[in-house]
Amino acid sequence: METPPPAGPQEPQGRPPQNPYGVYPGQGPAPYPYPYGYQPWGHGYLPYNAPPPVNGLAISALVFGLLCCLPLVGLVLGFVALGQIRRKGERGRGMAVAGMVLSGIGTATLALVLATGGASAFWEGVEEGAREASEGSAAFSVDAGECFDTQGGSLEGMAYDVDMVPCEGEHDAEVFANFTMADGGYPGDDAITDAAADRCYTLQYSYAMDSWAVPDDVDIYYFTPTRDSWSLGDREISCLFGNVDGKGGLTGSLRQDATTLDADQVAYLEAAQVLNEAMDSAPGEPYVEDDLPGHKKWATRVSDALGEQVGMLRGHEWPAGAERPVATLVEDLESAKDEWAEAAKTSDVDTFYEHYGRALDLTDAKKSVTARKALGLASTPPAGYDQEDGGGEDAGAGGGSGGGDVQV
Repeated sequence: METPPPAGPQEPQGRPPQNPYGVYPGQGPAPYPYPYGYQPWGHGYLPYNAPPPVNGLAISALVFGLLCCLPLVGLVLGFVALGQIRRKGERGRGMAVAGMVLSGIGTATLALVLATGGASAFWEGVEEGAREASEGSAAFSVDAGECFDTQGGSLEGMAYDVDMVPCEGEHDAEVFANFTMADGGYPGDDAITDAAADRCYTLQYSYAMDSWAVPDDVDIYYFTPTRDSWSLGDREISCLFGNVDGKGGLTGSLRQDATTLDADQVAYLEAAQVLNEAMDSAPGEPYVEDDLPGHKKWATRVSDALGEQVGMLRGHEWPAGAERPVATLVEDLESAKDEWAEAAKTSDVDTFYEHYGRALDLTDAKKSVTARKALGLASTPPAGYDQEDGGGEDAGAGGGSGGGDVQV
């Protein structure tokens, strides 16, 4: 068996081993040192001969100079970049100089604006534009007396805009009042809804003074702020007349006030409203026997209101055709005043009911029909009116022994 030769190249004995890299110590190059006759990393392909890097501060100086938002920063960065470029032999001198020039222009412009007060005017314009944009996106505004159609054809749910239309024709709703809530944090959906209900049901009478002229299919709706619009400054609540089903329409304006009525009609309705408001203040407990003291206080308010109403009716000079009907009505109202006063003094529930019943007969809304016809006002009591369910000359406002339903 032969011993295998050692690994690696073998050289003839008696000769120095060949340098695997082609060079013998102390001798010239080997016959074929490298393929194709060139050495790696030769002159002309040396990685250390690559161009120097660009200075980072020079780039930053140019960027700040172009933005013009912080001109002084670009100017300082440019000076520092030039020093580093000289020490390190880096590139970017042109960018540093350009950034310094632009920053210098920006600095001079800023100084001029500040000296002339232009900055204040500029920011005021920006703030005003932002405020108008936010208000426009937060909520739309509708004024009393305007009629509109909703984009979805319904008065229920969210509304982002409305289309104004003439009140003489068909429309979805008519605005009868606006009011503003107090500033502060968002009070919550329930608080806003309660405020809208309380105020809108009261404000309707200043717009539609003759409640008898309001159709039976009309109800009250309102636009209220949302949490998002509240954060943008929206505090306005708009009170609307709309159809009872929320999707039906209205035709013609419901406005009945000094702009559409004559002086005699306004005087009559203002006097009637005094009694209606007192009737609406009935106790929350519907039965006299459950709250006799509360009902006695209510009787006092109604008696006082009747006295005020009588004074207003007597103090007005009525046209010839209405003098007698109004005088007859006043006689009944005076008698009703006395009955309410007696009810307020009694300590017996049955006695209270006796005076209360006679008072309702004397203030039955049907007793005002003749006077209303003479004045040219609506003369048909609202549908569903029941004398036993209320008193009050105008539509029987109030609610029996604890009523007080607001008329619509």
